[in-house]
Amino acid sequence: MKIIVVSKRHGSTRSFTLGGWTRTILSACLVGIPVGAVLGYQYFNEKSSTDKLPQVATDAWVQALDEQEQQIQTATLEAERKLAALTLRVAELQARLVRLDALGERLTTMAKLDNGEFDFSRAPALGGPEHSIDGEEAVGANDFQDMLNQLGAKIEDRQQQLDTLEALLAKRKLQSDVFLAGRPITSGWMSSKFGRRSDPFTGRVAWHEGVDFAGKDGSDIISVAAGVVTWSGDRYGYGQMVEINHGNGFKTRYAHCKEMLVKVGDVVKKGQIIALMGSSGRSTGPHVHFEVYKHGRAVDPSTYIHRASR
Repeated sequence: MKIIVVSKRHGSTRSFTLGGWTRTILSACLVGIPVGAVLGYQYFNEKSSTDKLPQVATDAWVQALDEQEQQIQTATLEAERKLAALTLRVAELQARLVRLDALGERLTTMAKLDNGEFDFSRAPALGGPEHSIDGEEAVGANDFQDMLNQLGAKIEDRQQQLDTLEALLAKRKLQSDVFLAGRPITSGWMSSKFGRRSDPFTGRVAWHEGVDFAGKDGSDIISVAAGVVTWSGDRYGYGQMVEINHGNGFKTRYAHCKEMLVKVGDVVKKGQIIALMGSSGRSTGPHVHFEVYKHGRAVDPSTYIHRASR
């Protein structure tokens, strides 16, 4: 291969003759330079793109981590808030349990119940075989839920004891209220006993079915037990009289009243003022004629006057 070089300035020419290897190398250079340039451009372009992709991914990861951290902080604050609320609730339950125990012990002492029948100082008795529950793990002793369950069980046990105690005391109160005991006056003295005596009007021997309590005119007459008024008005021989049915076959009569303070159908309490002392009917002076009937038969009121109240 022959190459002729022409000088533009001097118009002279020079020629070169290239051998086989020289032509091959020159051809390779002429073809390789453009191809290398293209390949180099692609290489640097791809490298630049490769360098940018990790930066975008890193930014996305950082943002995701920030969001997760914020969610964790929010969840932590919420958990702390709930924990504080649970702590307060546990404190309230414990305070309530202490008050229930104190009330129960006081009521037990006041009611004079046998020792051990109601014990508010110890945990409720539990027992029985236990079986594991599939899919549930045992709860730790320090777990709040376990603590709440224990407090709930204690409070329920105390509530049951208090309910039983209340029913027992109510029964005792009812029995005490309808239990005949005491005198039908607040002041005065017994002027005539039950049984045989001389009639104050005829002087002959007669049967006296009650006892008489003399006192000041207009003084209080009280019921010796709770009951329902079945008579309030004038009755032959009794004058103004009040009759009270106490249940269980018992009833009482209060005669010769000056004024009656109850009417038929009224429910009266033990010790309630039901009338004022007077001298109405067959009477020689201010007093109350007091009778006690048991299953329709007059009995000696002294038995009930002198016995202690329940």
